[in-house]
Amino acid sequence: MVVKIRLARFGRRNSPFYNIVVAHARTARNSRPLEVIGTYDPIPKKDLYDDTATKLHKEIKLDMVRAKYWIGVGAQPTDTAWRLLSMVGILHPKYQPDQPPAHKPKFATPAPTESGEAVQ
Repeated sequence: MVVKIRLARFGRRNSPFYNIVVAHARTARNSRPLEVIGTYDPIPKKDLYDDTATKLHKEIKLDMVRAKYWIGVGAQPTDTAWRLLSMVGILHPKYQPDQPPAHKPKFATPAPTESGEAVQ
């Protein structure tokens, strides 16, 4: 049976909190998982230990050993879980923000000839 690493939502309305869980692919989102390997709090908060910092951060707590184990035995992370695991350094990023999208222009302009006119 396929095993997924995904997020299970907890918390109140407009105040989400997620457990990073390992569960069978066909089970419901908030059903009992095989294992809870971490938590993710998407609401930005100030750093408790640095009073001068103005930058907010989102909190990710993860059991790195168990996450590597589940990836090693073939658990498939969802896109959101993949993004979180790549932020921690377990997986390589799926989408590279540096690279422009490789696409062809809709209407290609013909190259001009030596006389300066475009060939149709």
